[in-house]
Amino acid sequence: MHTAALPDPSYQPEFYASVTPKRGIAWIIDTIFILALCVVILPFTAFTALFFFPFFYLVIGFAYRTVTIANGSATLGMRMMSIELRDAMGHKLTLGGAFLHTLGYTISIGIFLVQVASIVLMMASDRGQSLTDMALGTVMLNRRV
Repeated sequence: MHTAALPDPSYQPEFYASVTPKRGIAWIIDTIFILALCVVILPFTAFTALFFFPFFYLVIGFAYRTVTIANGSATLGMRMMSIELRDAMGHKLTLGGAFLHTLGYTISIGIFLVQVASIVLMMASDRGQSLTDMALGTVMLNRRV
């Protein structure tokens, strides 16, 4: 989706420069944050979450991503890498947009071929969009100063 509200990668490539590798590093940082959150919350479940830890991690991660994206259009990892999500009109994502983006991300990590397609699209498309980004009309940009 190409709209006038988003920077054109042909004329303003600085908004898209190195965004794909930054997304990868942000993902690693966020994975560590989510794991740390799980460890902190685990005792409050009387350690019963150990019996279903992958699901526990998925729920905590979903909440973490939705809340952080809704409150600044970026997760903590994205903020550390100076990137942020924008909708098709160039605005920061709302709670609804953050929820939908996180849902798309969660589905893509759950289906291997969808994840591979998403990674290929991020590396090959002019705006570096994932499959979820293309479906929602969102884009990851270097943070505006």
